Parts: sequence; C-alpha cells; structure tokens
Amino acid sequence: MSDDWELKVCCMGAGYVGGPTMAVIAKMAPKIRVCVCDISQKQIDAWNTQELPIYEPGLLEVVNECRGRNLFFSTDLKGEIKKADIVFISVNTPTKTKGIGAGRAANIKNCEICARTIAEVADSDKIVVEKSTVPVRTAQAITRVLQSNDKGIKFQVLSNPEFLAEGTAIKDLLKPDRVLIGGQQTPEGLKAAETLASVYSQWVPRDQVLTTNLWSSELSKLVANAFLAQRVSSINSISALCEATGADVSEISRAVGMDARIGKKFLQSSVGFGGSCFQKDILNLVYLCETYGLEECAAYWQQVIDMNDYQKKRFSEKVVSKMFNTVTGKKICILGFAFKKDTGDVRETPSMFVVRDLLQEQAKLHIYDPQVKREDMWIEMNYTCNVNHDNSPGLDEAIVTATDPYEACDGAHAICCLTEWDEFKTLDYEKIYASMAKPAFLFDGRNILDHTKLREIGFEVHAIGKPDPLTFTDL
Repeated sequence: MSDDWELKVCCMGAGYVGGPTMAVIAKMAPKIRVCVCDISQKQIDAWNTQELPIYEPGLLEVVNECRGRNLFFSTDLKGEIKKADIVFISVNTPTKTKGIGAGRAANIKNCEICARTIAEVADSDKIVVEKSTVPVRTAQAITRVLQSNDKGIKFQVLSNPEFLAEGTAIKDLLKPDRVLIGGQQTPEGLKAAETLASVYSQWVPRDQVLTTNLWSSELSKLVANAFLAQRVSSINSISALCEATGADVSEISRAVGMDARIGKKFLQSSVGFGGSCFQKDILNLVYLCETYGLEECAAYWQQVIDMNDYQKKRFSEKVVSKMFNTVTGKKICILGFAFKKDTGDVRETPSMFVVRDLLQEQAKLHIYDPQVKREDMWIEMNYTCNVNHDNSPGLDEAIVTATDPYEACDGAHAICCLTEWDEFKTLDYEKIYASMAKPAFLFDGRNILDHTKLREIGFEVHAIGKPDPLTFTDL
C-alpha cells in the first residue's frame, strides 16, 4: 500500500455504475485514492468536465468536490491497475444477441477481457471485485483467468453487486439499505472481504455491510431485480383488469400497499418498466433456470417479461383504437423518452417501444425530454428495435425532437405522457389544449397528471388502470 493513501482503488468502466460509485467512495473515504478508468477517451474527457457523460441528481457536486483530490479519471488502465490494491470490474454485461442463450444469457466477454488485462499487467497481489451484474458463478471464470498468470501473483475475487436506482443513485450510495460482499469462505477470502468492508464502513453502519459466499452474492442481485420487476408486472396485470371492470388501479394499489406484509413500493402501475437492469437480469435468471433444468422456474420468471411487453403493446394499441383506429399522418406529442425521471438513460425505455409502434402506424412523432440526447435515442432504437435511417426512410421527418414541451404539443392530435418528469405535472394544459387539434387526446402512461382537471379543460383522457367515464356510467 502507498504511504500516502490507506488504499488505492481502480475501477474498470466509467459508466452508470462505476462513475457514481467511485465518486461516492472518494467523497466518503478521502484517504483512499480512487481512479475510474475506461478505454473511451471521449467518456473520460467528459468525466473531467462540467458536462458529465451521465445525468444523475447530485453527481456533479460530488465529482467537483473530489476530482483532483482523491478522485481521478484516466484511460491509463494498465498503469492504474498496477498501482491499485483493489480493482473493481464495472463493465457492461449485455444480453447475448447471437449464439447459445441468445436473447436471455448475459454476455460476460467484457468481464473476461478485464480479468485477462489484470492478469497481464498486475505485478503485486490484488483484490478483484465484480461490480457488474453477472450470472452466478462468473467469479469462478474470473478466478481461473487470474490464476493462470505465471508471475506467482495471488488474487482474491469478491462479488459486490450494486443496488442503485437511477435518479436516486447518489442517495442510494450515501445511505444504502445494505452493502453486499461475497467472497470465498477461506482465510484469504474472508480477509479480502473484510478489507472491502472497511471501505464501506467509513460511512455505512457495519451491520448493514453483509458478507456471504460468492455465489449467494452474485445471485442476490438478479433475484432483487426480479422481485422488483415482478411487482411492477403484477400491478400492471391488474391495471388491465381495472380498465375492463371500472376499478381504479391507484385505489387498488393503496388498499393493497397498506398491508404491512406487502408494502406500498413498486405498486405504481405504468406503461411498463425499462432500464438496463430489470429485463436483462430476469432474462439472465430465466436462462440460468433453463440451464439447470428448472423449466417451471424459468417459465415463471419469463412471465414477468411477457407481462411487461404486453403492457407496452396494450398502451400503443389503445392510442390507435381511441383515435378512431388510425394515427396515420397525425402529430402525436411524446412527453418523456427516458425510462424514468431524473435520468437521461434510454436503455429498454418503454417510450421507445410506443414510438416504434406509432411509427409503424405512420404517425408524426414529436418527442420532448429534458435530458435525453437525440443521438442516444437513435443509438438505442437501432440497438433494441432495429429502427434506423437505413431501414426506415424519412425517419428524421417522422420523429422530431423538440427543445420545448409547448412546441412538441403545438398542433398535436394527442399527447402521450411516458416519463414521470415532475415538470410535466405543472405545464399549462389550458394553453396546450388551445394549441392542439380537436378532439384533443391525452394518454397518461404514468398516472401523474390531474385527469379530472384535464377533462374539465376539454381533453379526452385515457390512463393506465383508470376507468373511462365514456365507458362506465356508474363510477
């Protein structure tokens, strides 16, 4: 260890997990040197400016406090690995698109590349920490790669999954429900786990830092996200029943959530869940169950994904059916493209699937989101939906990104509210209604707007899991 620092930490990967996690470690443990590394010069350059490559409330303030003091960003992976006592692997593990397990299994290629780089350049013993979400027993593969070095260097591999929610990541890191560290149950493994625990214990109560075996830690992350997504799909399935019967899903959620055994979190019905974790982790879990011959278990968790896909499709179909079964040539305003508020992340965003569906119906789409960049929108639509300029002529004319919500709504036949940004609650809807084609439709995919007031203004409102007063006269 360095004479100047208690520990030196290197993080391989400067994305949504690595950047914020390391920034908070640097803030809360000023005697630890932290360097976030990435092969992308563009990514690292952005981390060294006031325009960070990701948006997260409070992140810039933390980075400004620590950058240059004990927090650094660099493309010198090999040099920083050599310096480090602890190396975090925080790289993308996307769902495989080809080969065995395509569409379900996680591709851990990037993790293996990191392990091989560490084995190649390390010249002293190190603790290597899986921060990426990985299939159970990935640590075994990483350990074998590391142990193949011919320099006599010893490595201890730990699992330290993240439990962050985008939009509240800094709060989650500063006051986590728990920190989970998995390691081999050997004297060396336990010592390594305690070293990492000592880092978090500088601000997290020690009884909230849990230590388990490696395999329990790796699987816990998948299970946590599966349980959360399961709740979303459960209440979304009830939203369809509510619309059919005249019940109100918000009242159902409140009644059910007041049961202490159930609780109220993740019972807000919506157009569906998105983000980089839920779908990927559940598909990974499905594949693991299939791999071990647990077909009934695999089918159970697959249904969570199927219900989410159904909810997104159901929303798109409702837009078309309520607008006289055609949206061809009609301007539709999309309020929100990020998968949730307070982030610019568009991975697996439900908004994208609705946009794709309405694009296929030849609607003219005007999208407003306060944080999403047009470039990121195109990248995700191409990667996930195979919608791009090559296979979709006239795409730039069919999908317009607006810098102002009123501009996006002007002349529109309908509004689809697809991200729960707070600013959408306070827009001047009387002004918006006056500027729209009539009848003016509003489809609330997040149930954040005042539907009674909107109807008084003149909108025809349709919302997730809410009874339609045009259909039910006995509400």
